[in-house]
Amino acid sequence: MTTGFGADLPPLTETLPPAPPPPPFPVPLERLRADVASGAITDVLVALPDLQGRVQGSRVNPRDFTDRIVRDGFGACLYLLATDVEMEARPGYATDPWRGGLGDLDIMPDLSTLRYLPWDPGTALVLGDAHGADGAPVAVAPRRVLRTQLDRLAERGWRALAGTELEFLVFRDDYQSAFEADYRGLTPATRFNSDYAVPEVTEVDPLMRRIRTAMERTGMTVESARGECHPGQYEIVFRYDEALRTCDNHVVYKAGARQLAAQAGVALTFMAKYDGGEGNSCHVHLSLRDEDGAPVFADDGTGRYGMSKYMEHFVAGQLACMRDFSLMYAPNMNSFKRLAPDAFAPSSIGWGLDNRTCPVRVVGSGESARIEFRVPGGDANPYLAVAAIVAAGLYGIEQALPLPEPTVGNAFAQDGPRLPTSLEEAVWAWENSEIARACFGPDVVRHQAAAARSELAAFSASVTDFERRRHFERG
Repeated sequence: MTTGFGADLPPLTETLPPAPPPPPFPVPLERLRADVASGAITDVLVALPDLQGRVQGSRVNPRDFTDRIVRDGFGACLYLLATDVEMEARPGYATDPWRGGLGDLDIMPDLSTLRYLPWDPGTALVLGDAHGADGAPVAVAPRRVLRTQLDRLAERGWRALAGTELEFLVFRDDYQSAFEADYRGLTPATRFNSDYAVPEVTEVDPLMRRIRTAMERTGMTVESARGECHPGQYEIVFRYDEALRTCDNHVVYKAGARQLAAQAGVALTFMAKYDGGEGNSCHVHLSLRDEDGAPVFADDGTGRYGMSKYMEHFVAGQLACMRDFSLMYAPNMNSFKRLAPDAFAPSSIGWGLDNRTCPVRVVGSGESARIEFRVPGGDANPYLAVAAIVAAGLYGIEQALPLPEPTVGNAFAQDGPRLPTSLEEAVWAWENSEIARACFGPDVVRHQAAAARSELAAFSASVTDFERRRHFERG
């Protein structure tokens, strides 16, 4: 089945009722109690971001949530933090669900994430943190991995502000048809390179407007939206926020966008590289503030190139750790198809002043002074990617690493140190990195390596179309 994107789309009001107005974000617990009592809210989703950055959880009775779960947490199987994308729980993870008899962890709700879902009327969503049977946070949970790095920043009196820029491809086919076609031969929603174009994306505007409106109603602030290079490609950019909240918004946005596409009878994907065209990126903008809210990266006369000395060291840390931490930015086999020469994605290690060909782009001034980290793709787990950026920056600051000269011109065409070219290379660099072990601890290193090895094992056991075409007759 295929569908169009113009007048044949259902009106926006069919899936996003215009009234009542959205509640404040986060939704106050007392507001939730009142809406449960009135029948406006009939379900609460208690969820946990998993290793892939997906929202995993259960619908619970809303009165049970407000009376008990908000205080005691909600049990869920430990394997949610130790599976691949197919929900296969292989041995080898630092938190091994099989060794523990597939026991439970507790999802402790974080009420700062409580919101109503306009694409699922009557439903509230709350994200939570994983706690073990001993009551302690599960160290390898992605949300905890990020919190640990943010706590390290807080020890210096700093906090991180971040924004993630996600790209995705929209297809006219619905998800069931795409699945039955083995995701081959799908029809992109637009026909041309529509980067910054206006007329070429009018056919997808109803769906894009629906997504933007829905995200605004969940507490996000849309800054911009536009077509991108690949046919059917689009990008919606949201206002930066505290790093943890940005990552929470990121995973809710991905889940909601998929549901809204399904309701419109179409499909979209955030995978890093769908075909030979441009891939889907997830550029991360990040800056630091001190306890008074002053920008740590702003030019204060202590550094070069319009940066503070802290920003210089922070950028130098990105370069020093980029190869070792690449698994945190590119977690899948497919990720490295995007990180290839001539794919308009970084493949070398370097930085530049407002240079989009570099993996680290230094941009802005004063309060807007920040880095744009361009390595992650649309498949990256935002918690892990941002945690790695913060950890690398702190390493650079702690070691007072000197910043090399910036790359001038097209970094794609220049020689120099390179990012890993495969998942095998990335996991080897990660497992053998003393820096990773010092920044994240041995359990996180082992856990993420096991996740990568699970992906490698699944891929090596499969037979691809490429192999059949190449060897069926001629092998």
